Amino acid sequence: MIKRYSTKETDALFSEVEKMRRWLEIELCVVEELASAGVVPPEAAAACRSHAPTIDEAFVARVEEREAITNHDVAAFVDVVQQAIGAPHGTWIHYGLTSTDVVDTGLCWALRDASEHINSALTELISTTVDLASNHRATVMMGRTHGIHAEPTTFGAKIALFGLQLVRDRERLRRAMENISVCKLSGAVGTYSNITPDTESRVAARLRLVAVPATQVIARDRHAEYLFACASIGTTLETIAVELRHLQRTEVNEVREGFSAGQKGSSAMPHKRNPISSETITGLSRVLRANAQVGLQDVALWHERDISHSSAERIVLPDSSSLALYMTRRMNKILANLEVDSGNMLANLQKLNGAVFSQSVLLRMVENGMTRDDAYRIVQDAAAISFNTGTHLREVLAQNSSVTLSAAQLDEAFDLQRVLQHAGRAIDALLAAAK
Repeated sequence: MIKRYSTKETDALFSEVEKMRRWLEIELCVVEELASAGVVPPEAAAACRSHAPTIDEAFVARVEEREAITNHDVAAFVDVVQQAIGAPHGTWIHYGLTSTDVVDTGLCWALRDASEHINSALTELISTTVDLASNHRATVMMGRTHGIHAEPTTFGAKIALFGLQLVRDRERLRRAMENISVCKLSGAVGTYSNITPDTESRVAARLRLVAVPATQVIARDRHAEYLFACASIGTTLETIAVELRHLQRTEVNEVREGFSAGQKGSSAMPHKRNPISSETITGLSRVLRANAQVGLQDVALWHERDISHSSAERIVLPDSSSLALYMTRRMNKILANLEVDSGNMLANLQKLNGAVFSQSVLLRMVENGMTRDDAYRIVQDAAAISFNTGTHLREVLAQNSSVTLSAAQLDEAFDLQRVLQHAGRAIDALLAAAK
């Protein structure tokens, strides 16, 4: 991932140094468990551990030099490790293994750790939505459908629904994390011809992974599920971001992204305050969804293995992990510093002079015995008069002899608190789900 959108955690997890540290630990665990099973001499296993090379940039450089000859990254890695340990003990490194045993197990290990970081960031973001929704439980605003004023809602309810979607994303991520936290050490084509299932399981336990049956590679539906979980998180973040972008428009002006001291909104226009963080999240979510498509295309491989998935995964798995973490943290910063203009929310709600209560009036008239279509036409015509004259809808209706509602019934129809009496349900649901 380019530096602008990377995180230090994912940069470290998917670095060449950390990748080869995982590879080395897998190799050493296998040798030690084979020694426990009586396959490898105990002194050889001890020597492999004690003489194992330090994995650093210099080691990676040596592997890269060797790879220029072998044209195979794992073979080069094994050669350099065996040379560092020395014969005869070093020759037990990679005994009974094929390259994808090490690569796939190491990759699943990295994705599990990446999932834990993303899960932590999601939990923090969900907590922020809980606080924001709770603080704005009674903050009245205009609900919109098709971008047009519909009926009143609350800002707290809006945020709570976003929070509930994030909770579902966290559940999806946790399922994907469980399915990606696996280990495969069953050798070429996965038949355990030289490594027993028991040895595989013992190594897996040491790595906090679960041993699973596989061909020569771990089935890629697991990786596709992980990429989908990242894309789903990104799509939810985009959903929030698009809403905030609309609400920050000059004509609406109900929320604003925080603006730090010294920040500039435009290189040319000093007055500008743009929703740049929300726009960034919108753009990056497209990358996550594209990567998820790559993951699905990587599932179908030839026979017991090919490497058509490998090149693509070197890009999309680290990048999606990094983006999901980066975007979640950035959205948390947006919401934690969001400026909410409750006064402008109320002013916007009142712009249509009560027309947003049209459904309430319609239903009261139906309750009084009028057919729905007749009531609809009367209220529709009254709303048009209200729009054109700037007269409050209640006043227009009160002057219409076709409207048989009493003053008390009209008051009830235009009662904002009645309309919003159950708007807190979403907030209560978020409070329960976020625990």
